[in-house]
Formats: sequence, structure tokens, C-alpha cells
Amino acid sequence: MSLSGDVCLVTGAGGFLGRRLVKLLLEEEKLAEIRLLDQHIQPQLIQSLEEARGETRLSVLEGDIRDSDFLCRACRGVSVVFHIASLIDVIGALDYSELYTVNVKGTQLLLEACVRENVVSFVYTSSIEVAGPNPAGDPVINGDEDTADASTLKFAYSRTKKEAARSLRDVDRRAVVAGNVYYVSDDTPPVSYCDFNHAVMAPLGFRIQEKHMQPLWLLHVFCFLLEVLRFCLQPFKHIAPPLNRQLLVMLNTPFSFGYQKA
Repeated sequence: MSLSGDVCLVTGAGGFLGRRLVKLLLEEEKLAEIRLLDQHIQPQLIQSLEEARGETRLSVLEGDIRDSDFLCRACRGVSVVFHIASLIDVIGALDYSELYTVNVKGTQLLLEACVRENVVSFVYTSSIEVAGPNPAGDPVINGDEDTADASTLKFAYSRTKKEAARSLRDVDRRAVVAGNVYYVSDDTPPVSYCDFNHAVMAPLGFRIQEKHMQPLWLLHVFCFLLEVLRFCLQPFKHIAPPLNRQLLVMLNTPFSFGYQKA
């Protein structure tokens, strides 16, 4: 699908993925305009994009994804929306209500703005943590979009991303539009979290141990006790243990997905 001459909106444009998407769009598409939406866009980002933008206009829209009027103005005249903005939290540092209002309610408000402003295409970025693994740690090797979803989500972040995806189906029915789900990646060779972390941290003197310092079952018990402690202290103090059971399972379960469909 060519985007030549289109006006594109990228939410979360100031983040890790958003800024790379904007740069890729500038390099590979001849868009009329790219609107960068985020709470704050650093001037250095705009400066870094100037050389690649050519005749494409770059517009900065700073505001709250939970502001429906702001979103309607941002979507006016737009043909394609890339919705990347979200709060990420895998250790429970943020309140669920804050994650929900941004990741779910913000997505719903953006979808409503797109319907109201007749936006043709909406691209929503989810997370691999929505797809797996399941609590038993069953491996998924080269799964695809049709692989049965057996995951039980404990992360508030994962749950809100999945709930936001359900919002897409709801708007499908109301707006009489159709959509597809794709797993996507870049062309770099696949690498595990451990191997990636080792490549990044090895120059600093860190190394990967050949086996756990403690048995995996004991780590599960330890994580469970941390979760109980957090629950008991919740009325008095918000704590975020650095490790929990879902994170432990995710870091110790091989699961990968192909992206041939995309």
C-alpha cells in the first residue's frame, strides 16, 4: 500500500518505536505530512529528522491521548493513523487505573476520533507479552496469527493492551470496517532476551550464568511471597517488586512467532 501524498498521524512519536517509525516513513514514503503526537516531543528529534524529510511536512502535536477534543483535531484530514502511544510497565510500578486510562481509554477515544474524522486506516501496535507464554511455561516455537492464545495475563500492562485490542473489534462492528492481525518484526536475526542482554551488558563485565542460582520452583515461591507482601501493603504503601511470576515465566520460556503473513 503506497502512502504517497497522504497525511499520517503517529501517536507516541517521541518514544523508542515511534521515532523509528517516523524516520522509516520519511525514508520510504513520499507523504504530504506526518503529524507527531506525544505528550512532549524533544526539539532534537525534529532536528534529526530534518535531513530525511524532503518535501514532507512535519507537524508537532503535544497533548494528552485521553483528550478527545485534542484527538479529533489531530485526526482531522488524516488518512492513516499509527497508534503506538502506551504506558509500559512489567513490574507493577504504575497503578492499574493509570495504565487503563492511557492504554485502553486512550485507544478507544482515538478510535472514536478516527471514525468521526473519517480516517481510512488505523494501525495499532500491541505487544508480544499479550501473546504468551502461558502460566505452565509451554514453549511456542514459530507461532503465527492463528496459534491458539493460551496465555493468562498477570501484568496490568498486558491486560490493558489486550483490552485495547478488543476495542478494535468493537469499532469494526460500529463503523462497518474490517481489519487484520499481523505479527511483524524487522529483518535482524531473531535473538532471545538473554542473548540480547548479554550482548549489551557483556562489555560492562556482566555475564550469563549457565544455570539459576536457585531452583526455578523456589524462585516461583519467592515471587508468590513478594506478590502476597505487595497485596498486604497495598493499603499503606505502593511497592513494585523487581520480579514477579509472569515475568519469571516469560524470561524462562522459549516462545517465538513468525511474520510470513505480514
